[in-house]
Amino acid sequence: MRLRRPAVLALLLTVFLCQLCIAQELTVAAAADLQSAMQQVAAHFERETGKSVKVIYGSSGSFFQQIQNSAPFDMFFSANLDYPKKLESAGLIEAGSYYQYARGRIVVWVPKDSKINLNVGLKALLEPGVQKIAIANPQHAPYGQAAVSAMQKEGMYDRVKDKLVFGENVSQTASFVVSGSADVGIVALSLALSPNMKDQGRYVEIPANEYPPIDQACVILRSSKKKEIAQEFLAYIKSATIADVLASFGFDVSGRSKQ
Repeated sequence: MRLRRPAVLALLLTVFLCQLCIAQELTVAAAADLQSAMQQVAAHFERETGKSVKVIYGSSGSFFQQIQNSAPFDMFFSANLDYPKKLESAGLIEAGSYYQYARGRIVVWVPKDSKINLNVGLKALLEPGVQKIAIANPQHAPYGQAAVSAMQKEGMYDRVKDKLVFGENVSQTASFVVSGSADVGIVALSLALSPNMKDQGRYVEIPANEYPPIDQACVILRSSKKKEIAQEFLAYIKSATIADVLASFGFDVSGRSKQ
């Protein structure tokens, strides 16, 4: 079948626009605690600039390994400072792009119909009815490391360690509790406040002095082919508007880098 000239031109225009969209799309590796917040951030950015942000969520440690092995990301939003600093030391980030954007917080979370008493805080994990406790894998997830630190600070880690089940990241950890695969979980406050979880359960915040600060930073990767858009997105992340979005999901933004 022979295409008429207008049809050929329309097809070429469609191909051109698709290629333009891909060229305008930023690929971001983001810690799982950012899932709901980053959806809003990316949507606002696209609405204001016409440029889209494709966000892939996972554990910071896993992304760190992938980036070292040349994964095709443009930016990395880590749930700690350590991984971005290591990438900076290795010369894998764009100079001057390191930015501390927020501090995370952890909570003990249970389903709404759970009989677990959260009034006692972290000691709720010691209740006889608790058989499985979900936390993010502390080997590569900063929120899992914070959970272990809090339990050790309370002197209960050795009493509950055999009940621990590990999520690949803090988002999967939360899903274990939501689905009933675990009785209780230590998860990010940002997830407890997310639309998917806020009406499904109850939580109590773990005092910040019981675990090392979950300071979080982002970087533009030196290998990015879209550094101009990445710089634009980074500037957007630094804005007061985005600080308000992050704060609405429980992030502490008082210590954001002044840049």
